[in-house]
Amino acid sequence: MQLKIMPKKKHLSAGRVPLILFLCQMVSALEVPLDPKLLEDLVQPPTITQQSPKDYIIDPRENIVVQCEAKGKPPPSFSWTRNGTHFDIDKDPLVTMKPGSGTLIINIMSEGKAETYEGVYQCTARNERGAAISNNIVIRPSRSPLWTKEKLEPMILQNGQPLVLPCRPPIGLPPAIIFWMDNSFQRLPQSERVSQGLNGDLYFSNVLPEDTREDYICYARFNHTQTIQQKQPISVKVISAKSSRERPPMFLTPEGNASHKEELRGNVLSLECIAEGLPTPIIYWIKEDGTLPINRTFYRNFKKTLQITEVSEADSGNYQCIAKNPLGAIHHTISVTVKAAPYWIVAPQNLVLSPGEDGSLICRANGNPKPRISWLTNGVPVEITPDDPSRKIDGDTIIFSNVQERSSAVYQCNASNEYGYLLANAFVNVLAEPPRILTSANTLYQVIANRPALLDCAFFGSPLPTIEWFKGAKGRALHEDIYVLHDNGTLEIPVAQKDSTGTYTCVARNKLGMAKNEVHLEIKDPTRIIKQPEYATVQRGSTVSFECKVKHDHTLIPTVMWLKDNGELPNDERFTVDKDHLVVADVDDGDGGTYTCVANTTLDKVSASAVLSVVAPTPTPAPHYDVPKPPIDLELTNQLDKSVQLSWTPGDDNNSPITKFIIEYEDTMHEAGLWHRQAEVSGTQTTAQLNLSPYVNYAFRVTAVNNYGPSLPSKASAQYFTKAAEPDKNPTAVEGLGSEPDNLVITWKPLNGFESNGPGLQYKVSWRQKDGDDEWTSVLVANVSKYIVSGTPTFVPYLIKVQALNDVGFAPEPDEVMGHSGEDLPMVAPGNVDVNVVNSTLAEVHWDPVPLKSIRGHLQGYRIYYWKAQSSSSRDKRHIEKKILTFQGSKTHGMLPGLEPFSHYALNVRVVNGKGEGPASPDRVFHTPEGVPSAPSSLKITNPSLDSLTLEWDPPSHPNGILTEYTLKYQPINSTHELGPVLDLKIPANKTRWILKNLNFSTRYKFYFYAHTSAGAGSHITEEAITTMDAAGILPPDVGAGKGNEEWRKEIVNGSRSFFGLKGLMPGTAYKVRVGAEGDSDFVSSEDVFETGPAMASRQVDIATQGWFIGLMCAVALLILILLIVCFIRRNKGGKYPVKEKEDAHADPEIQPMKEDDGTFGEYSDAEDHKPLKKGSRTPSDRTVKKEDSDDSLVDYGEGVNGQFNEDGSFIGQYSGKKEKEPAEGNESSEAPSPVNAMNSFV
Repeated sequence: MQLKIMPKKKHLSAGRVPLILFLCQMVSALEVPLDPKLLEDLVQPPTITQQSPKDYIIDPRENIVVQCEAKGKPPPSFSWTRNGTHFDIDKDPLVTMKPGSGTLIINIMSEGKAETYEGVYQCTARNERGAAISNNIVIRPSRSPLWTKEKLEPMILQNGQPLVLPCRPPIGLPPAIIFWMDNSFQRLPQSERVSQGLNGDLYFSNVLPEDTREDYICYARFNHTQTIQQKQPISVKVISAKSSRERPPMFLTPEGNASHKEELRGNVLSLECIAEGLPTPIIYWIKEDGTLPINRTFYRNFKKTLQITEVSEADSGNYQCIAKNPLGAIHHTISVTVKAAPYWIVAPQNLVLSPGEDGSLICRANGNPKPRISWLTNGVPVEITPDDPSRKIDGDTIIFSNVQERSSAVYQCNASNEYGYLLANAFVNVLAEPPRILTSANTLYQVIANRPALLDCAFFGSPLPTIEWFKGAKGRALHEDIYVLHDNGTLEIPVAQKDSTGTYTCVARNKLGMAKNEVHLEIKDPTRIIKQPEYATVQRGSTVSFECKVKHDHTLIPTVMWLKDNGELPNDERFTVDKDHLVVADVDDGDGGTYTCVANTTLDKVSASAVLSVVAPTPTPAPHYDVPKPPIDLELTNQLDKSVQLSWTPGDDNNSPITKFIIEYEDTMHEAGLWHRQAEVSGTQTTAQLNLSPYVNYAFRVTAVNNYGPSLPSKASAQYFTKAAEPDKNPTAVEGLGSEPDNLVITWKPLNGFESNGPGLQYKVSWRQKDGDDEWTSVLVANVSKYIVSGTPTFVPYLIKVQALNDVGFAPEPDEVMGHSGEDLPMVAPGNVDVNVVNSTLAEVHWDPVPLKSIRGHLQGYRIYYWKAQSSSSRDKRHIEKKILTFQGSKTHGMLPGLEPFSHYALNVRVVNGKGEGPASPDRVFHTPEGVPSAPSSLKITNPSLDSLTLEWDPPSHPNGILTEYTLKYQPINSTHELGPVLDLKIPANKTRWILKNLNFSTRYKFYFYAHTSAGAGSHITEEAITTMDAAGILPPDVGAGKGNEEWRKEIVNGSRSFFGLKGLMPGTAYKVRVGAEGDSDFVSSEDVFETGPAMASRQVDIATQGWFIGLMCAVALLILILLIVCFIRRNKGGKYPVKEKEDAHADPEIQPMKEDDGTFGEYSDAEDHKPLKKGSRTPSDRTVKKEDSDDSLVDYGEGVNGQFNEDGSFIGQYSGKKEKEPAEGNESSEAPSPVNAMNSFV
């Protein structure tokens, strides 16, 4: 049972406040109130209430104040450790501790140095009930070091080149804020072209002559010490060049195509990409396989920096920044991993128990990686504290049972990982206290009738007291039929009546005693307004009176207050308030509104309202409210070339003032019937000066607007035709692109009729080569939007401008636009094509770039054609399939994936522009090495007998090299589908049939069949088969052998045997053997043919009795014995050991290594170290075998993720593939394991 503390409640007027339930009996922590009058003898363990931050950076110019405040009963004493050892404050004259507190004051302003007091500090607050500890407070003085002296050489570079000005500020504490200024302390302007990176360096995507200056200065501001340090000025000189060659973007930072960023949960994630190029690149950001969070994403530094606030694990992923200019685009992928320092899920809470009760402390935290939870008792690791039988630790929970007073202590929970830690103190306070009533005795409660009444009985005790209520001196206990008894001791009377008045007694009991308290309840009559004010409509200048009579309980004194429109009455002598009336004399329009009478007592409040309407002295018809009437009498005056004055007469406003007028115009010459907004003026104006355009036939109309909406438009004014003038603007969207190799197509967006400003609209089209000294060539064209210049050189930059003109004159001088004449096919093939074969399915191709002049167009990229080279005979039979990979931009190398092993390939490379492909480079031939083969095409098992099976197969459809041998692995399957030991044998590559002998009768076997090349073993094909049965109760079988017409010879064999040895056979002779079983009616038999071995000379001469033979055999036996001893010694040193057959039978053959067979099986032996094969497999009912796919593809190469191409044909990620696991050869290596995350740190 858990101790509960009931708060004291002050005087409550149930008639004025809503029902409030003080539910204090909660499972969460409860603190003993330190009230010296009520609980003077109660004790409480220490609790840390205030402490300095974990990472405490101090100002070395000021005294160090390390805070540590705690509360407890009795008041705790304080001690400190520094760097893990006791910090003796008395021995240091510069260190003092505030009285009644643990706060340290270190006086370094007089003589000490801040560096002397660097370290890790921890405060302990202790009293007789336990000890609470603070966090580890790491004190470090702030530092603002100077820049090291260095000699900076002037930087000289040509116009358009990129530039990075390094800052490299000194390492301070905390880190400095970096900014660039000049000698005049003016910040250097930044833009999309020039910007400061997160590291403080100043990046120029391309330099301009105006970047020349001698005072590029990097400043470092250290806020903690309010100091600023500056670097030596950097001088930059930009040399103007005749023309700066434009170039596609390249990243200045970060480097490479990909990088990694790690951030902590809750922090701000800042990703940066700064690129150089000409023209200046623009940066875009995307998140792969996701979207950027809308409310937490911000772009800084001209979109070169992406910031995401309050990051969480969901923000992990790949972010891509793209730098783009007209010459191309590049991207950089930043892989973001969000880690997390520990954060609370459930922090431990203080626990107050009575002797014998049970309870628990729970400490749950999360983080990435998962934090480690450890417990301390009174600041000491719980593992080294004395055993407490009432305490049991279960991971993040401490369970207490049958606690006693000695169980009181302060427990610390530490949740830590490599990114930080959390430390929480929670005490267990075991108290044995009789009940105490904390509510003041004889408290009077006054409640309005028919409302709820709440009578408080705040209590305290350990164990938790039970509460009972009684009414009157000898009344019975109140039960929950018409009363509500709350857990916090409060008695609720849901509907208090007059007979509820009386004295109520609250009694609290536990096993240590009893306490009681009396409170008094009075029920009052409600306050009512028996005469309410009435709605009134009066004429201006008259007098009005509102009446408000109130009836109330005679023991309560009401106050009556009048309000106007929910505010105070105007401070005007015309308003008079007496006991029951409000009188308003000489009423005017402003007196209209809502008047409210409010009657208040100490327990309740009532009100009533009435509306006063003020009207004119003489009755008038009710006003009509509507939109205005249209304006009339439109007149044009003061007519000038580009302006006119329009005047009008407003129509009737329909009792709602006109707020504005809207003026519209119609161009009857160019856009008849289409009205455009010209101007808008206030509702008090009746004239407007209008600015006009030349060569327009104007007509105007006016619309009036009031609070009810716009009027109908007025009738159109007289027309006014303005004089013509030269155009004041030029066409937009001017472009120059060639459609043929020898032309330049100039296009533009023409002006509309309104913009022509006069008749005879034409365009002057001008062009000249950008890089030459030619004069402008110009031509006048009619009002069209395109002009084609013929006979131009192929793909030459041109400067273009298009100027508007009419019969009056020319528009202002237009801006120049650059375009290009038409492209033609490239002239030159890439040179020095070189192929580097990476592996059997991947090759890397390199080539020299084609000179830009020979491209004759915009470089799109390079295209590789590659195909399998075939002999002349095979070319006639099958069409050569060529594959194409395109690499965007100016890349000079690329990867060819998905090649077939052990094949001849040829390739060539071509450059591609906007027109098409250039000539092909000479074919380059290369050869891919051998790869592992595919699985054999088929595997059939035929001719089952008692102890043999015949295997027939077809070679792999994709040998991927020269087959060297086959491997057959097989293992028996018992009746419970458990797999037995694996045996294997090697079969020559030229075989397609094999008889496997010496098998067990009536046994199912699983077979795994591989093909090998010099590159290793390929995938396997599996099959299952069963040897024939040996039936019980058989008649003696007939065994015969013979040639031609020889008679069968018979041998009788026990029916329970599954083998029999034939003796007396002739060497080199073919025999037919028949094994049969005779039943009650039929004779069943099966036959097979075998041939005995050649005759051995040793069998024709009996030398067993010769002395020399006996001596020779003894020598051989001795030699074999010596060899066995040597092998045994070597085996014990490093050999492999057999594993129990039972473990083999139950092992997962895909995972566990197989035992090494100590014996032989038939005529074959297994001498290699194997991985057993997968058990439980079965052949389909039709006994067909599906071969496994071994063809190489993009997803069969590499590890983990699906391979894919960029738009330029290059790879993203790695190739990957999923293949069925198969028994591995003993000498094969397995894949390296993934790196293990760093271990959690405990702080």
